[in-house]
Amino acid sequence: MAKATKFMVVHNDPGVTCEAVQANWRKLANHESASWIRTYYNQAKGLRYCVWMAQSEKELKKIFTEIGIGWESITPVMEVSPDLWGEKWTQHLAQEQVAATLGN
Repeated sequence: MAKATKFMVVHNDPGVTCEAVQANWRKLANHESASWIRTYYNQAKGLRYCVWMAQSEKELKKIFTEIGIGWESITPVMEVSPDLWGEKWTQHLAQEQVAATLGN
């Protein structure tokens, strides 16, 4: 896969069962054109916040459409945490650009 961008995908599916979500996770984990990193799931509200690495928003939309999964938004994001502010953040970004796992 060429250089990938990190995306946050929001799925808003009130009433979706946990079984349906788990079945989709299995399908999504097997895609070669994008890598699913993790999901934060609020079952009571039917909200899922999913982190993906992909070449483009268009590629993610294609994957979700093929599987029949709706989305509310797909947004390019970057990681920020309190310990990475200032100089540490600049170092982190430089290291991330040359990481062996980039785009995997």
